[in-house]
Amino acid sequence: MSFNYDQYIRGGKLPHIWCPGCTYGIVFKSLLRAVDFLKIQKDDIALVSGIGCASRLPGYVDWNTLHTTHGRALPFATGLKLSCPDKKVMVISGDGDATAIGGNHFIHACRRNIDITTIVLNNFIYGMTGGQHSPTTPVGHLASTMPYGNVDPNFNIPDLAKGAGASWVGRGTAYHVPALDKLIIEAIQHKGMSVLEIINACPTTYGRRNKFKSATDQLLWMKDNSLPITAFDKLPPEKTAGKFPTGVLFKKEAPEYCDTYYAMVERVRKPKEGRA
Repeated sequence: MSFNYDQYIRGGKLPHIWCPGCTYGIVFKSLLRAVDFLKIQKDDIALVSGIGCASRLPGYVDWNTLHTTHGRALPFATGLKLSCPDKKVMVISGDGDATAIGGNHFIHACRRNIDITTIVLNNFIYGMTGGQHSPTTPVGHLASTMPYGNVDPNFNIPDLAKGAGASWVGRGTAYHVPALDKLIIEAIQHKGMSVLEIINACPTTYGRRNKFKSATDQLLWMKDNSLPITAFDKLPPEKTAGKFPTGVLFKKEAPEYCDTYYAMVERVRKPKEGRA
């Protein structure tokens, strides 16, 4: 039987606004399948976004959703998680939203290791606001603000998340859909800050400028330039040049922020010894 996406989609919100060839629809469906697999009730989910193409996703799902200001999804999500620690709180963000204007919030959410699943949809550009270069635009690639080629070194989002303190870090692509379903499931299941970067195609503002003839070519680029981390780690540097690893890139057990916070609250509430 085919999967019933309608059960999770808010009535009257489709068709979506993403451009033809945009792969955000692929990620959208993958997220719905992951939640269905985990049997999470709609009222037990809070999905938060900021501003950008990725931020439109919560508007289509029939869950608790919150559309916030640019770069501020994680502070809002942190407040939600602290007030409702039993809920599954997730953030959908773009590369610019998460690591440019939201960069400070991103590193501190990772540092706290709060139990939020953060999915960063990386299409290497500001797709909605005019095609400006983002913190992940590859060096030499074109954008409206870098018409002669980007000269800024680009962020590696998984390395940034790991270095800031996230206890689960992964990367998937919109091409490798079955693997992506599994990564989203594992990211949601992990207790602590989980950061999943998903490589996406933006044919309108990135692909056209950078000589991709179609969205299909961008998907094939993902196929040809990614390697599972198990294979990536076994190859010498000359074999991995220009390629990127996918899968679960880092995982550790660490104290979760809500647990630590509420343990402190309980400690403070207890009457001091000897007090009547």
